[in-house]
Amino acid sequence: MIFKWLTFIVVSIAITFIFIVAPVERQEGIVQKIMYLHIPSAWVAFFAFFIVFVASILYLWKKEREWDIVAHSSAEVGLIFCSLVLITGPIWAKPIWGAWWVWDARLTLTLVLWLIYVAYLMLRFHAPEGSQRARFAAVLGIVGFLDIPIIHFSVLWWRTIHPKPKVLSMESPGSGLEPVMLITLLISFLAFTLIFFLLLGQRIYLEKMRDELNEIKRKSFIISS
Repeated sequence: MIFKWLTFIVVSIAITFIFIVAPVERQEGIVQKIMYLHIPSAWVAFFAFFIVFVASILYLWKKEREWDIVAHSSAEVGLIFCSLVLITGPIWAKPIWGAWWVWDARLTLTLVLWLIYVAYLMLRFHAPEGSQRARFAAVLGIVGFLDIPIIHFSVLWWRTIHPKPKVLSMESPGSGLEPVMLITLLISFLAFTLIFFLLLGQRIYLEKMRDELNEIKRKSFIISS
């Protein structure tokens, strides 16, 4: 309950900073405020898929159902935020680039990432339950994560119209942003991260409850037989 209230407070502060405190950018105008949703969504999506990556490795190593649950849950929540990235990006791109979508390296690779984890969840949905499904999903979760470093460095490796990293830049983090804009973005990072952990915790809880329900059904079937 405390964590839920903390998340609510931080999200409220983030909304206040985004729509009231942070100034309107001179060149891009009001559409620039989408940045406070777009970049944190990308961060959370990448972080969620990193958890899938780590949990999948641990599952293949230890063969414990707990890690499979974490990987599955994080993939579902991460896909939500990855979808937000693909939705907010075009909203920003239309007035700035004049097009909803261009086949830019970073955009295309992000779409590929989204498709990988859609395939990940489809595999879990259609494959028969058991350790074999968990192993196949773990392998896909590990391989899929390899797309993320390529996405991050794509704007540095190839010629692209996508802006270079402003916050996660190794040379000058936060460059190009006014102090209040940077503070607003950092608060948004925190808010989105808290939302992620809140959703992840709920999703893990639901998956464990489903396991318990299946176990009760299995025992009831054995007794009735």
